[in-house]
Amino acid sequence: MAERDERLADVPTGEAAPMDFAATLEQLERLVERLESGELSLEGSLSAFEQGVRLTRDAQRRLDAAELQVRSLTEGSEGSLDLALFDSPAAEGDGER
Repeated sequence: MAERDERLADVPTGEAAPMDFAATLEQLERLVERLESGELSLEGSLSAFEQGVRLTRDAQRRLDAAELQVRSLTEGSEGSLDLALFDSPAAEGDGER
């Protein structure tokens, strides 16, 4: 079982979080796959779960920061907040609004 738990070694913990949101999601998806496979020991599963919680918090922090950045970019010249809809690229290509 120690062999199986070693596969968690390539997922960073705590301080060594990935530098971008996509990498965070990628690592989180790999952790979920390992947990769902049922191949990890109890200790390995707990370790993977803890790493997943850290990655989830990091992803949420990044999303919150992105939301603040979008809000600051839509602030009017006099400081008034001009709320604008954030359309996804897929919605723009549909031609429907």
